Amino acid sequence: MGRVKILVMEDDKKLAGLVRKGLESQGITVDFCDHGDDAYALATTRAYDALVLDIMVPGRDGLSILRNLREQRLNVPVVLVTARSALNEKLEGLNLGADDYLTKPFYVDELIARLHAVTRRAAGGTPTLLQNGNVTVNLVTRETRHVGQAVELTTREFALLTYLMRSAGQTFTRAQICEHVWNYHFDPGTNLVDVYVQRLRRKLEADGEASLIETVRGVGYRARAVAAAEKLGA
Repeated sequence: MGRVKILVMEDDKKLAGLVRKGLESQGITVDFCDHGDDAYALATTRAYDALVLDIMVPGRDGLSILRNLREQRLNVPVVLVTARSALNEKLEGLNLGADDYLTKPFYVDELIARLHAVTRRAAGGTPTLLQNGNVTVNLVTRETRHVGQAVELTTREFALLTYLMRSAGQTFTRAQICEHVWNYHFDPGTNLVDVYVQRLRRKLEADGEASLIETVRGVGYRARAVAAAEKLGA
């Protein structure tokens, strides 16, 4: 699945522990919460590749969170989890915009497989190549090229670049970038994100080229949304 970040809302501590162990063994970054209000706050303020929402938890339930997210046109993939197997509840979740559904008990490997599927679908199938202007990234070989020439990137530089390129045109705050790429809460006193952005710019932009990574003053950064005519080889 690559380096992705998942939010899991689950109030069963034993199950949450098993899920955390299984996901992290696959290199997946995981945020956990056991209250619906906390999950809703996280889902609407942080960037995740997918959400795993238990339908029955204290506070907002999984269905109401899903409904509110879709009303706000937040299309992050959602896997619903419930201890009940009632068909009408499953249909309600799918009709609200859930991407998949699991009934307890389930194997963690099954959850991982379903997360693979929903994140691939959200990315438009099974992409292996990201392209933005003169920069291309192969997600399988982890090879980055600028104007056809190979560019050596560190693990963090690669993670930052792909995070921005996957959502070209979308602005991310420094806090969102820190949490996704480095998996820790943002320290307002650090210039870590800015340093890495400058490194990428030096490696991936030639003199006279439009900046691949744009600064949004007072907010953060975004990958420039490139029109089809501007793409490499167009």
